[in-house]
Formats: sequence, structure tokens, C-alpha cells
Amino acid sequence: MRVRELLTEARTHSEVQASSKKQLLDQVAQLAAAGCDSLNEQEVFDALVAREKLGSTGIGEGIAIPHCRLGHCQQPIGLLLKLSTPIDFDAVDGRPVDLVFVLLVPQENPEQHLKTLSHLASLFNDDDYRDELRLSKNDHHLYHTAVESEAELRLAS
Repeated sequence: MRVRELLTEARTHSEVQASSKKQLLDQVAQLAAAGCDSLNEQEVFDALVAREKLGSTGIGEGIAIPHCRLGHCQQPIGLLLKLSTPIDFDAVDGRPVDLVFVLLVPQENPEQHLKTLSHLASLFNDDDYRDELRLSKNDHHLYHTAVESEAELRLAS
């Protein structure tokens, strides 16, 4: 799934303040539940924390892609956050994280979940894509940059 199929402007947040991974995941759970009636804040938080216990979703280069499968999730949902100050996320390269794409997916269809994660990882592996997101100035700009830059990368490849 492409970013525009997962993300909405309402689920895009720039200048997010968080001092730790746990605090960030708590904020993510609040934001996800506030934007989707079928999601329970505590369930989202617990599922994200459980996934992090299996291994950090910090993929390097200042990027994290926390993700989990949820029983009450009817369709894949993405949230994009740009942190005002990078935080330690136990990333594979040890660098702090400032860009976070959260993926919440239905319990069933794990194959689609893995394909989407793979697409997101390759997208965020692109230097230009990350740089463009980091230059965004507000939620609106961050959302449009995420969607339009993905489309440009797809055209170029």
C-alpha cells in the first residue's frame, strides 16, 4: 500500500514533543484512537509496546516504523510524525529518531502487512525522501510532501 492509501492529513503531525519512546507510543495511541472510533487507545499502546519488546522498529537514519496488528482495525492506518527533537528509539544504527511512520493493520492478512512494511522501509531508505520530510514546516506541508514525494519516486523508478 502506498502512503496516500494509509495516511490522511489529520493523521500527520509535525513538531511532536516526546522525551522517550514510551511517551511517543502513548501519544501515537491517543492520536490513533482519537481519529478512528474502532480503535481503543490502550489496545493500540499495548500492541505497539509488545511489538517493540520483540525488537526495535527504529530502522536507522533517524527513522522508526512502529507497527502492529489489531483485532478492531478494519483497514490499514498510517500516522506520520515529525519530532521537534530526536529521541532514543534503540534504532539499529544507534541514532536518535525524528521521523516516525506508524502502521496499524487488521489482524488478518499478514502478507499485506509485510509488503506494506517493506515498501515503507524502502521509501524511508531514500535520502531525498527523508530530507524533504525533514524540511516540511507544518502538518499540511508534511502530509503533501509524504504523498507527493512518494509519487515522484515511483515515477522515477
